[in-house]
Amino acid sequence: MNKDITIATIEKLIKFYPDAKCSLDFTTPFEMMIAVMLSAQCTDERVNLTTPALFAKYNTPEKMANAPLEELEKLVHPCGFYKNKAKNMKLAAQKILNDFGGNVPKTMEELIAIPGVGRKSANVIMLEAFNNPQGIAVDTHVKRISNRIGFSKQSEPEKIEQDLLKKLPRNYYKDVNHVLIWHGRSICTAKNPKCNKCPIYEVCEKCNVSKIS
Repeated sequence: MNKDITIATIEKLIKFYPDAKCSLDFTTPFEMMIAVMLSAQCTDERVNLTTPALFAKYNTPEKMANAPLEELEKLVHPCGFYKNKAKNMKLAAQKILNDFGGNVPKTMEELIAIPGVGRKSANVIMLEAFNNPQGIAVDTHVKRISNRIGFSKQSEPEKIEQDLLKKLPRNYYKDVNHVLIWHGRSICTAKNPKCNKCPIYEVCEKCNVSKIS
């Protein structure tokens, strides 16, 4: 898919999802970072049910760095992979205190150096916490849609992101992060996609109208 068609496709999705935004609840960059870490292999809905109790006690790097690991594990248990997530949360808080003066850093390079924060998470944090998108967070929805529609033939998230960045001007970064995820959740689902309701079915390489669910 060429650059012009890619931009036109994203513009259609922006019009179709005018209220698309981040689904995670947070009030500070640190809460954003923790919420994103918890969202790995977990739904945003589940994260939002979990973080109120967590943030009521440990909503700053100082508090979380000194929190008992066992208590963090108990609090984030509903999000799955709780032992690894709790460990990374505590290590991340300690690194922010020791290396960044207690503030979540505002660059991709620094964010990626934090335990539990990969490129996808760093992209989300840069967009949602600092309103300064540096790229496109390729989660399972973005990967699936990019492959189905023809934005990218790649399977690795970073390569998919690079294909998208080559075709989309920077002013689209914010919207594309939101609309592709919303589209993947509501219409272009992993199983039984609702092709009959899709606003971009005509450019989808995988869409088979005869198999509308």
